[in-house]
Amino acid sequence: MGSLIASLPLVTILTLFWLKFENTSAEKISNHAYYTFWFVIPTLPMFLLFPKLNANYGFWIAILSSIVFTIVLFYLYQLVLNRLGIRLF
Repeated sequence: MGSLIASLPLVTILTLFWLKFENTSAEKISNHAYYTFWFVIPTLPMFLLFPKLNANYGFWIAILSSIVFTIVLFYLYQLVLNRLGIRLF
């Protein structure tokens, strides 16, 4: 049950409320949600990699390796999206 609750995009939802209450334009709020979607995708493999590394090598190696892996995925992901005409940066 804890993982289900942790998987909810609570920070994003709170941010959308915060932006609305600060009278941010609908376009900016929509852009935030849109780009959040694209930025979440390359982080997902980390959740498969980390448990395996943690079981075999311990927490610190697992978390550092997962972070490096995610950074590399972000770079590769950006290259692919740029070719598709989607600019994240």
